[in-house]
Amino acid sequence: MLSGVVAFLLLLIVLLAIPITVTFKVSWQQVFQGYIKLQWAFGLVRIRIPLAQSKATPPETEELAQKASRNERSPHKKTKPFSVIRKKAFRRRIIRFISDFWHAVHKRNIRMRIRIGLGDPADTGQLWAFVGPVSGMLANMQEGTIIFEPEFLDSTFELDSSGDIRIIPLQLIYLTIGLLLSPPVWRGIKQMRLTE
Repeated sequence: MLSGVVAFLLLLIVLLAIPITVTFKVSWQQVFQGYIKLQWAFGLVRIRIPLAQSKATPPETEELAQKASRNERSPHKKTKPFSVIRKKAFRRRIIRFISDFWHAVHKRNIRMRIRIGLGDPADTGQLWAFVGPVSGMLANMQEGTIIFEPEFLDSTFELDSSGDIRIIPLQLIYLTIGLLLSPPVWRGIKQMRLTE
């Protein structure tokens, strides 16, 4: 029984150590478009995932949803989700995780443009305090181009991306477990729950 469990765990570790190659072309201008191709076990397993364009929301429905969202949010609630970003230890730990994650991924011909706005200049500014250093770190990459753009006036999320990456699942799992066991992250999660 014990030998069977050990053999299963060893097999799982070996499978997770096999790289996965991801080829993608994804854009989001109110709807998702593009595709993602996965290759595993050195090309023996190939999967293509098309990103179907969902139906656009009628203008009247979208306008009503935006009004309801504005009415539900009070000035007190707006800044609560970003209170954890003000914590220096939490911010540093997340940025370190992103840096480690980024260096663990083998990249080729990456092209990415992301435009983010939260509809409130104050909220967008607080988000940019976190996104800005990450943007600067990614701007120095030699394998492609990644651009983050803030939008302070409107609520916006736009994405245009393409490229090839190769990841080792076991390595990413290790990094994620390290993040989840980090005391600054737990303190940040606890603070977010207290401010809900």
